[in-house]
Amino acid sequence: MRRLIVCADDFAVHPSASLGIVQLARCGRISATSAMVLSPHWSRDVALLQGVRERIDVGLHLDWTSDFALASGHGMTLGRTMRQALLGGFDQGQARRVIDHQLDLFESHWGDAPDFVDGHQHVQQFDGIRQALVEVLARRYAALPRQPYVRISRAAREGLDFKSAVISAMGANALEKIADHVGIASSGTLFGIYDFQADGSRYAGLMKRWLRQVRPGSILMCHPALAADPGDALGATRWQEFTYLSGSDFAAALQQARVRPARGHEVLSRRLSQKGPQPPP
Repeated sequence: MRRLIVCADDFAVHPSASLGIVQLARCGRISATSAMVLSPHWSRDVALLQGVRERIDVGLHLDWTSDFALASGHGMTLGRTMRQALLGGFDQGQARRVIDHQLDLFESHWGDAPDFVDGHQHVQQFDGIRQALVEVLARRYAALPRQPYVRISRAAREGLDFKSAVISAMGANALEKIADHVGIASSGTLFGIYDFQADGSRYAGLMKRWLRQVRPGSILMCHPALAADPGDALGATRWQEFTYLSGSDFAAALQQARVRPARGHEVLSRRLSQKGPQPPP
């Protein structure tokens, strides 16, 4: 069986998402979740994760672009964030302070370091943010026996569309290189990128294609919720994903593809051994 990190993003974006994610963790359909710690729901919803603590990785969903980030003072729209990254990058000192603050919020409620860090709308690999992230992780967690790994948002070449290409081009190779240089583990191919417009049958078809392409180090991201939250623009999509992921069709697709959800240390150990020592950048 091939191993795949199946990560439900956006824990604590609202209670319905948190409840759906925990239910999927309990039945073994996901192996990781990343938390939006700027959300007012994080401090309460984190208790839901205690019962699945030994089953899944729990990470930080680094946030620069949500309404929570905007309310915190450092946030921008996605468009402005992308322009900043492309036109000189973010100030690394300011980025370090934002990252440290979000890691502090994570640790204060979870009681431990994150298993990994990814980013809301893939900001973890934007210029200025990626350098600050690697520096902060190396400073805070170098002494840990298992340091947090970072997600590389690089789509598979097969079926590559415009959205996937743009996400990859916003710094996937650069983040991987600087993480490797300081010995921070990073993931491989990212699956789960689509336009969020799929109905049940189309999402099932996409899932079968993604599972066929799984290789060492891969992550599949998803965005499930127990119900469609009326204030969430992705509410119907989140419910659609939850319905599929919790159902028999996903179980059958995993079996047919000979893939099983696995935690990061299981998936990335082989990838790291294949890479070997990394030269200076």
